[in-house]
Amino acid sequence: MKHLIIGATGNIGSRVTQRLVDSGARPSVFVRSANKARALFGDHVDIHTGDLEKPSSSLTNALAGVDGIFLLTDGSDLEKRDRAVSFAARHAGVRHVVKLSTLDVRTGIGTGPWHARGEDAIRGSGVAFTFIQAAGFMSNALGWSESIRREGVLRSSTGWGKIAFIHPDDIAAVATVALTTRDHDGQALVITGRKALSYGEMAATIGRAIGKPVGFEEISDRQAYTDAVEWAGKGPYVDALVDIWRAVREGRLDTVTDGVKRVTGREPIAFAQWAAENAASFQ
Repeated sequence: MKHLIIGATGNIGSRVTQRLVDSGARPSVFVRSANKARALFGDHVDIHTGDLEKPSSSLTNALAGVDGIFLLTDGSDLEKRDRAVSFAARHAGVRHVVKLSTLDVRTGIGTGPWHARGEDAIRGSGVAFTFIQAAGFMSNALGWSESIRREGVLRSSTGWGKIAFIHPDDIAAVATVALTTRDHDGQALVITGRKALSYGEMAATIGRAIGKPVGFEEISDRQAYTDAVEWAGKGPYVDALVDIWRAVREGRLDTVTDGVKRVTGREPIAFAQWAAENAASFQ
């Protein structure tokens, strides 16, 4: 089977691509930068360059002979790209699209509405689908690195609410199984980490990984918004982040599922392992 990875140079897409390569497959990737893809995967993939903001013959060419697609899009208007890819896929005879979504589609929190519209667009295309509705990524915690390095503290508006962050490798593992086996067609797979933790608990876990205490300080939604605007700018993404942090504080995002184990046969990777793997970023 031939697979196309859209978003192959990113955090999750690169892991899915590498898993396919390691299995002996030769996937195709659709990327903006051929040089970046070549640096990651060498000559083990077929590289197609293009931009989903301007679908053209480059996407059509990338879809030729493809059986399944792993699709990763972002932004408040991501349904436009999900629609463009899924309808082009159906026209090209692609049999299956695996979309990386979010469990927040079930609650309408944060980026959930964006991905809900994307899921609807894919359903509307008529192509077979699997949606990976994932919890927040453990790698999002890398955004805490500067304050932990400089001050030994994590500041957040999440209070002592909890969330079951998931390791990027677990997301990639589930997506790869869905893509290569077709065992989960028509399903929305809700996947989380093994345990819901507060941001304070995760800060303390990072502290143990780096061998020094890391504290936690609660801040207001207003301060969280101001801080986020400094590095992300004003716009729907920052609004979504503050909404997510508020939902964590209010106990609305503490879902824990056995999705990773059901799909892969093993328990999800613990946050402590992720912290140990990434300790250098916080020292």
